[in-house]
Parts: sequence; structure tokens; C-alpha cells
Amino acid sequence: MNLSKHIFWDIKTDALDFDKHKSYVISRVLEYGGINDWKQIQGYYGINEIAKVAMGLRNLDKKALAFIILLSNTPKENYRCYTTKQSMPQHCNF
Repeated sequence: MNLSKHIFWDIKTDALDFDKHKSYVISRVLEYGGINDWKQIQGYYGINEIAKVAMGLRNLDKKALAFIILLSNTPKENYRCYTTKQSMPQHCNF
């Protein structure tokens, strides 16, 4: 895959294994990726696998959550990041 470099600003992308680090790749693309990045992971993993991985993520941006819920047609209650929200609100909630 040829994903955008800005998504993985904090790691060396040559050491990234797309199967071993599946949840990391999916969460980063959902939160920071563009439409081309999305198309690449959708083609690689498939929408069902992406939704399955996203359901187990502890943190996911509200917009990213809404995006995957809409595309996978799954209820928001199935997502861990929705059911276990932070008890302390953020200082700047955009």
C-alpha cells in the first residue's frame, strides 16, 4: 500500500506490517487519512474487517466513528470507543 506519509508521522513506515499492525493502520487512516488512503485499506482489508477492527478500538474520533458506522451499516453501540467514552471531558471539544 502507498498510504499518505502524514498519517504515520511518528514511525518508520518501512517497518510497518499491514497484517500485524492492522488496528494501528486502520485507526490512523480513519482519523487522518484521505479518500485515497481509505480506498486502499478498503481494497486490502474489506469493509467488514475494517468495521470489526474499529469496533475494538478504545479511541476513535467522532467523525471517523460516524464514517465507519455509515459505511458498514453497523450500530454505534457495537463500538468500544462509543460505549466507553472518557469520564473527563476534553478541554477543547471541537
